[in-house]
Amino acid sequence: MRYFLLFLVLLNLGVAAEQRPMNVLIIQTDEHNFRTLGCYRDLMPATQAFIWGKGVKVDTPSIDWIAKNGAICDRYYATSPVCTPSRAALISGLYPQNAGAITNNTPLKDSVVTFAEVLKRRGYATGYAGKWHLEGPAKPGWKPAKNFGFTDNRFMFNRGHWKKLELGPEGPRVGARKNGKPSYSLDGADEKTFTTDFLADRTIDFIRSNREKPFCFMVAIPDPHGPNTVRAPYDTMFDPAPFRQPASALAKGEGLSSFQKVMQSRFNARQMALYFGMVKCIDDNVGQILDELRKLDILERTLIVFTSDHGDMCGELGRHNKGIPCEGSARIPFMIHAPGLIKPGTVIHQALGTVDFKPTLLGLLGVKFSEPCEGRDASGILRSGKAPEGWKDVTFVRIGGDKVAGKGWFGAFTGNHKLILSPTDPPGFFDLAKDPNELRNAFAAPEHREEIRRLAGELEAYGKLRKEPLMGSAAVRADLDWALNGTKPYKSPPRPHRTAQVSRGTQLRG
Repeated sequence: MRYFLLFLVLLNLGVAAEQRPMNVLIIQTDEHNFRTLGCYRDLMPATQAFIWGKGVKVDTPSIDWIAKNGAICDRYYATSPVCTPSRAALISGLYPQNAGAITNNTPLKDSVVTFAEVLKRRGYATGYAGKWHLEGPAKPGWKPAKNFGFTDNRFMFNRGHWKKLELGPEGPRVGARKNGKPSYSLDGADEKTFTTDFLADRTIDFIRSNREKPFCFMVAIPDPHGPNTVRAPYDTMFDPAPFRQPASALAKGEGLSSFQKVMQSRFNARQMALYFGMVKCIDDNVGQILDELRKLDILERTLIVFTSDHGDMCGELGRHNKGIPCEGSARIPFMIHAPGLIKPGTVIHQALGTVDFKPTLLGLLGVKFSEPCEGRDASGILRSGKAPEGWKDVTFVRIGGDKVAGKGWFGAFTGNHKLILSPTDPPGFFDLAKDPNELRNAFAAPEHREEIRRLAGELEAYGKLRKEPLMGSAAVRADLDWALNGTKPYKSPPRPHRTAQVSRGTQLRG
């Protein structure tokens, strides 16, 4: 009888473990060019994988492990390729214009219900460490008053790309200072105080403290966003000598808009070597987090996401930073490890966006929610590796339009094509299969007429349904009408004067 009772206890323990909700860990970087990751280079021809020189690369085995043992999304886009609106879309499942955070330094609406809030209501221990950028202008802004479901937000700071963090007598603080104010200086940062290391340690602390319960934790690392500085030994790990300016920066381009045309800028090989160093430091810390999950024997019960808020042009088209519809800026890393839910080695080619994250995550976990959501649940694609019947391979990317309809752009992106409309510039259409560097605007090309018409229809439907503010532009309306119904050669309508600030994107620094 005693052995029978012991058998029942063990059986019940096994059933309880099997029914226990899966943990969630989200690792988000900032301004991260997808080509720096080995798992993305493996999906591309050498001309695209090694744009900074033949064989010039940073090895990222830990991040690659997530892709190899789960799914990698080949065409994942920042719904708005600048910090605040992209983050808003990711955590809310709403387009930035409807989440309240349409541009940098604008706060999220109080009414927004994030995926963390949904999981907290389901009994998850929730937490967040790192850059938040959804609380308005506060900088650094530790532990924002409204945590949006991330209960433990002691190590959340609102803004800044600080390089040194430390624990002070009153809690976390920026460790480098100048004239009494927080500074971006390295100031002797080491493996405990360099921000990437500091945040990885806080992640491990949270995991250890909550290993006996389901948890949802998000760590937002502010690198590899500039300033391009990193602690030793990563600061000298990559020799600048082999780095070369991307070939697209030396091309002329054809019919490109002001925010896509090739710019004349000096390529800084040393800056790229430091950027690679930041990526390598991130990968090493991801490895430490994975090792801790293995040590605690919960790796196979933890759904892990690695992504970024947006990309960085890193010299492509002679440009740097983000805020434009080009691949280096808008296309971001996204990979997910979900044991028992996603088959290892899955590659997803459908176009997805950060606005799809919340419904997809909760869909994978089997968690229902009733709050408004504008993103799509792509959990079925991740589970099966293919799109269900009726799925439309298109995602919408946008920027600007916060106060007037005269600034910004928005577009429909698929796995191979982009249609982009703007109040300030003629429309653009790009065939990524034939023109991966996006150097030829093929909007007027007859061979693309049907695809342009299809994507214009998608844009019109999106604009009406999601209250896209740029739809209020007369120039955008005229371009959309021609794309849908035009039979005569395209003629650009009158447009408002374009300021240098908007065309260069300098206002988009996060």
